[in-house]
Amino acid sequence: MEIIQIVGLGLIGTFLALIIKEQKPTFAFMLVVFVGCVIFVFLVGEIADIIRMLEKVAINANVNTVYVETILKIIGIAYIAEFGAQITKDAGQGAIASKIELGGKILILAMAIPILTVLIETIIGLIPS
Repeated sequence: MEIIQIVGLGLIGTFLALIIKEQKPTFAFMLVVFVGCVIFVFLVGEIADIIRMLEKVAINANVNTVYVETILKIIGIAYIAEFGAQITKDAGQGAIASKIELGGKILILAMAIPILTVLIETIIGLIPS
């Protein structure tokens, strides 16, 4: 039932922001950012549970935990970059949002290179000479 709380908080924040925006647009924007951060903090527990579950699965499957940690970091970068880009778009700064997204993509690519290298080496090792 967490989704009802999240949607409820989001709708209340939206309605309040729309009402306040006419008189105090800066305060309305800060309210929107605050509601977004509260929703994110609300989900931190769920994120931690997911991470623990994936680590257990990796250990049971005898997968190197370095790869799992890297993939989790990549996913984290994607979510954080998206969150930051959406906030800057809400503030009317589309150009900065695009740069945040670009930065996230470059960091993801940089972190994925070791995994791609191992994957390519494994495929090459499976091909008969």
